[in-house]
Order: sequence, then C-alpha cells, then structure tokens
Amino acid sequence: MQKVTILCVGKLKEKFYADAVSEYSKRLSRFCKLEITELSEERLPEDPSPAQIEAALSKEADAIRAKLPPAAMVIALCVEGKTRSSEELARLMADSASRGVSHLVFLIGGSFGLHPSVKALAAVKLSMSPMTFPHHLARVMLLEQIYRAYQINAGTRYHK
Repeated sequence: MQKVTILCVGKLKEKFYADAVSEYSKRLSRFCKLEITELSEERLPEDPSPAQIEAALSKEADAIRAKLPPAAMVIALCVEGKTRSSEELARLMADSASRGVSHLVFLIGGSFGLHPSVKALAAVKLSMSPMTFPHHLARVMLLEQIYRAYQINAGTRYHK
C-alpha cells in the first residue's frame, strides 16, 4: 500500500475544514497509508516587508526539509506549477507506484506559499488553479483529488 504524506504549513482551525479532512482521510484509508503533518506557520506583522516574508518562508522551509522522508517523491503545490486534470494526477500516481515509488509527499505552504528552495526539491510542481484559494481549503481540495485519483485508478464510478 502506497504511503501519502501531506506536509502543511499552518494548522486547521475551522471545524468545517477539519470535518472535510477527516472524511477524506477515512475514505483514503482503503487506498493508502495517509499521514498529515501540520507545521507551524511563522507569525508575520499585518503588512510584512519582502525581507520579513523571505525570512518566514526560509524558516518554514527548514521545518519542511526536516520532515521530508529520504526516498519519497515530493510534489509541491504552487501557483507556478502545472495544472493537471484529475485523470493526469491519477496517471502520475499510478506511474510512480509502477516505478516503485512507495511514498508520495505533497507540500502545501502557508499564506505566502513555499520557499523557492523547497520547490526546487520537488519532482513535480502542481497548481490546482490559477485562482487563489486559502491554504486550508487547498488541503481539502488536494485530499479530494488524491481520493479521486485512487478511484480513477481503481475504475470505480466515483469519477464522472
């Protein structure tokens, strides 16, 4: 069974997001060993300077790197990543499994995204949309798409 880790900067506070994460985590337990790791988001002032943002992203990057498993395939969610259809994500996941990749790690940054040094570690850069979403909602959307990918690969009727 493939292992899927989601490394997230920031903690879920809203119950409706937590409920959705819980539901998709339960559904995914049939297909993979899921682990969600929340990392602390660096506190910034209301109107941070570019230098303050860079420093915060750098500290968050250190925390992410410390949690990256050595042989995992890293997939970073970032705006400059490639948008993929659900079928393309399913193929990516199936192809990685057929190549012997037993661990996928998805990275979700905080309010200001991911540090470039972390993005450089990623085998795949994935964009969910050119639109901007709260990073907490991105976690729910990602879990749904991972679940959908497993459903597509299993040939079920979930994906229409």
